[in-house]
Amino acid sequence: MKQYLKKKFTVKALIYLGIVMGLIIISYGIYWANTQIQLKKLQQTVAEYKNQNWPYLNSTLPLEQRVQDLLSRMTQAEKIGQLALVEKNSVHNLTDVITYGLGGILSGSGAKPEPNTPEAWLSMVTAFDTASRNSRLGIPVLYGVDANHGHSNVPGATLFPHFIGLGATHDADLVFRVAQATAAETAASGIFWNFSPMLDVVQDPRWGRTYESFGSNTKSVSQLGEAYIKGLQNSSSTNITVLGTVKHYLGVGAMVWGSSTNKNFFIDQGTTTIDEMTLRTVHLPPFQAAINSGAMSVMVGLNSWQGQKMAASHYLITDVLKNELAFKGFVVSDWYGVYEIDSNKYRSTITAINAGVDMVMLPFDYKSFITDVGSAIRNDDISQTRLDDAVSRILRVKFKLGLFDHPIKQNLSQAIIGSKAHRDIAREAVRKSLVILKNNNHLLPLSKEANRIIVAGAVADNLGRQAGGWTVEWQGIDGNWIDGTTILNGIRQAVSPTTTVEYSQAGNFDHATSRADIGIAIVGEKPYAEGWGDNPHPALTDEDLTTIQNVKQASKKLVVIIVSGRPLDIKPYAHDWDAVIAAWLPGSEGNGVSDVLFGDYPFTGKLPIAWKIK
Repeated sequence: MKQYLKKKFTVKALIYLGIVMGLIIISYGIYWANTQIQLKKLQQTVAEYKNQNWPYLNSTLPLEQRVQDLLSRMTQAEKIGQLALVEKNSVHNLTDVITYGLGGILSGSGAKPEPNTPEAWLSMVTAFDTASRNSRLGIPVLYGVDANHGHSNVPGATLFPHFIGLGATHDADLVFRVAQATAAETAASGIFWNFSPMLDVVQDPRWGRTYESFGSNTKSVSQLGEAYIKGLQNSSSTNITVLGTVKHYLGVGAMVWGSSTNKNFFIDQGTTTIDEMTLRTVHLPPFQAAINSGAMSVMVGLNSWQGQKMAASHYLITDVLKNELAFKGFVVSDWYGVYEIDSNKYRSTITAINAGVDMVMLPFDYKSFITDVGSAIRNDDISQTRLDDAVSRILRVKFKLGLFDHPIKQNLSQAIIGSKAHRDIAREAVRKSLVILKNNNHLLPLSKEANRIIVAGAVADNLGRQAGGWTVEWQGIDGNWIDGTTILNGIRQAVSPTTTVEYSQAGNFDHATSRADIGIAIVGEKPYAEGWGDNPHPALTDEDLTTIQNVKQASKKLVVIIVSGRPLDIKPYAHDWDAVIAAWLPGSEGNGVSDVLFGDYPFTGKLPIAWKIK
C-alpha cells in the first residue's frame, strides 16, 4: 500500500509539474510575443519621430528654446524617467531604457564590462545610448563613471596622482591639463559624465576619502577645483567635453569622528556639526568657484547637518545652491543617499525631490521609484512645477553636452587611452607632488653614481598600491597587472650603468661585509576607498617598520618614501631616518618619483594638509 501511495503521489507530482511548466512556457510565449509587438510599435514610432522637424532637434536654436520645446512634448512618464540614475548591472534589459525613459546609467562599485577593455566599454555604453535614442522622443541617456584619477576603471588607462597629490603641486595649470587628459580618455569610451572633482575641504585625515580631496585649505581647493572643472568641460568651446560633478555638497570634509550612520564606518556618512558661518566660509567657496567656472552637475553628500540628511535640505540645495549661487545645472544624489532620509522610501523620495534633488542615484530599483514619483504627483506631494524644473535642468545639461546632436560613434579612436602624451602629464604631476618631510645634511637629491643602492618595501614594486583606491575595482587592486612603471623600475632606469640596484621586499640584505651607499624603503598604505578606509590611527604597519629597520642596518644612509592617501603617524620613528618623502598615491608613472629623487627635477611639492613628524 505504501509503495502504491508513493507511486500515486509521484505521478500526481509529475502531472502538476508538467502543468506548471506548461503555464510558464505559455506565459513566456505570450511575454515574448507582446515584447515583439511593443518593439515593432516602438520602431514605427521612432521612424515617425525621425521624420519630424521638431524645434528641439535643431542645433541652431537657442538652448532654452530647445529645452522648453522638448519638455512640452514629453508625457509625465517620460519626465519621471529622466529623474532616475540606475546602476548598469541592475538594468534588466535594454528595452527598459526605452520603456522607462531612464535619465542616467552609471557604473558603480567597480561595475564594468567583460572583458574589461576599452573596446568593451565603448560597446556597452553605445548599447545603452542607442537604446535610449530609440525611445519616442529620442532623449539620450547620460552615462556616468567615477574617473577620479584618470579613466581608472579601464586597465591601460593613464592613472594620475590622486587629488591629494595634485593638491601638493599647487599648480592650477597642471591640474587643468590632467583634467583635459582624463576627459579625453573617458570620452574615448563614449562616456561624457565624470563623478568628479571632489571639493571637500578635509579637516580630519582619518577619513577614508582624504586622498580624494585637494587638501584642507579652502583657497587651494577652490583654485584647483576650478581648474579641474575647466579642464574636464573644455570651457573654450561651445559644448562641454565631459560633464564634471562637483561633490560632496556640503560640509562633508567636516564630519565628526564616530558619527557615521553606517555601522561599518567611523566618520564617512557621518554628521557635520559646524555652524553656518563656518560652513559658508570654509566649505562653500570651492562650490561657488566651480559653478562660476561652468560646473553643471552637483552631487549632494551623504552627511547630515543640523539633524537633517543633506539630500533633504531645501535650504542648502534650493535656497543656497540654486537661488543664491544661481546654479542652473542639475543636482544628483549620492549612492542610495535619498533612501537614507527616512525608513519609508516614498517619504524619502518626495522629501529629496522637493528639497531640490533633480536626479536620484537610486541606484537599483527604478520601477518602484518611477511608481512612487507618479503617485506623489497624483497625490500632489510633488508638484508638476517641481517635476518640470528638475527635468528642464537635466535636459539643459544634455543639450549643452551636445548629446542630442552627436550620437556616440562606435568607431571612436581609443589610441588616446594610456597615450604617451597623457603619461608624460602624469609623470610631471608625480614630480610636482612629491614633498620632502625630512632631509638631513641635504642628502636629497641622491647621486646617480652611487656604487650600490638597496631598495625594499611592499610598495616599491607594486602598481596597485601606487594607484590606491578607485583603480579598476572600487577598493583598488594589488599587484602589477596594469600598465605603468613602478617606483623600483623608475629607480633602476634613473641610475648610472655602473650602479648596482638590489631589491628585497622585506629588506633582507646581506650586510655582514659592507653596507650599501643608499637604502631606500618604499612603504605605505594598502588601497582602500570611502568609509572602508576610515582609520582611527593612520600609521605604518609593523611589517613596514621592520622593513625600514632592515634597510637601515644594511645601508649607510636611509631614505623612506611613504606612499599613502593621507599623513601617517611617523613621529616615533622619523628621528632615526635620514630623509623622508611624501609621495601620496602617484598612480601609474612611478618614474616621476625617480626624476626628482635623483635630481633631474627639483622638489617643489608643498603639503596640502598638515603632517607633523616631530
